Amino acid sequence: MASTSATTSTAPILSPATTSTTHHSLQFSTKLSFTKLPSIPSSRTNRPHSKLHVSSPTNKPTATTSKSTSKPTEETIFFDGGAHYGDLVANLLLGFTLLWLPLTLAAVSRAFFLRYRFTNLRVTVISGLTGQDRSDFSYKVIKDVQVVPRFVGEWGDIVITLKDGTKVDLRSVPKFREIAQYCLSMAGQSSVLKESEAKGF
Repeated sequence: MASTSATTSTAPILSPATTSTTHHSLQFSTKLSFTKLPSIPSSRTNRPHSKLHVSSPTNKPTATTSKSTSKPTEETIFFDGGAHYGDLVANLLLGFTLLWLPLTLAAVSRAFFLRYRFTNLRVTVISGLTGQDRSDFSYKVIKDVQVVPRFVGEWGDIVITLKDGTKVDLRSVPKFREIAQYCLSMAGQSSVLKESEAKGF
């Protein structure tokens, strides 16, 4: 019996304070064990770096794109106007005579209802009360251009002959020589302008 009591007395008895201390130490050691684990490498630090060499800006249009979006040839006006005002004045002065009256009426009609337009693409003749009569033709169909001066060369007529034989007579055109020369140059014809003798009104 003495030996049994001695064995029992030598066993360590843990107090509640000792138990709580041991519990905290276990938690602390557990935390330390987790912190000592190797950290997982992040994708940001170990991501392979690659350099992109760009020879030209990505938003720069290519040659094919610039050609496809290019605007068509714009139409520029060389001359746009009606008959010369001198033609109207001269015919009004001579209209007091009954013999000249038909020519005066024709001059009034040209002054108010006739318009010529010369552009880099075509020739346009507009006539009629509201401009409903209109004829257009390209410089490519022009075969010949002649001029007929009127009233000592202040204005004149332009006679354009087309390749199909049609003749277009433009009466009382201001700056008729410059316009006729422009028509020849646009049609690719000879630069020598054919001019008839000066006539009356």
